[in-house]
Amino acid sequence: MIVSDEEIIELFSNEKTREKAFRIIVSQFSRQLYSRIRAVVNSHEEADDILQNTFLKAWRSLANFRKESNLYTWLYKIATNEAFSFIRANSKKLSVSLDDDNLKLDFFTSGIDDAQSGEQIRQKLHNAVDKLPEKQRKVFEMKYFDEMKYDDMAIALNTSVGALKASYHHAVKKIEKLLEF
Repeated sequence: MIVSDEEIIELFSNEKTREKAFRIIVSQFSRQLYSRIRAVVNSHEEADDILQNTFLKAWRSLANFRKESNLYTWLYKIATNEAFSFIRANSKKLSVSLDDDNLKLDFFTSGIDDAQSGEQIRQKLHNAVDKLPEKQRKVFEMKYFDEMKYDDMAIALNTSVGALKASYHHAVKKIEKLLEF
């Protein structure tokens, strides 16, 4: 059963039902938030850690939730920020050039089956997305992978719909170029 944002906020505002409200939040939004985070980071363990951090931040901040957006959009913004903070923190540790020829994938290897080919294509797309500037990467992932509407993205990223459409267009063009065979 889906519980409305208003009901969750009301439960959370009462100290006696606060934990119940938070259990509802976790059960209602974990799957979507995990998918978003997993699109950004490489491993299940990293995604789980970031999801936990997302919920910790939400627990600490929910009393200050201003209802300017829906609860999912607010949580999505926290999850996205946590995921990219994780990437930034770890990119300093793993300073690898994105232009390194060793990072390029060869799709035309002989003897691969359809499942492997599909996995390679998915990996090549993710590698291309990883090469985008951070803002374009966020916009592309939100629109393409998460199928988020521009209006919700504008709230989550605190920018205009026009700027998001332009970023998405530039991201698509760069990805097309990176995926040329």
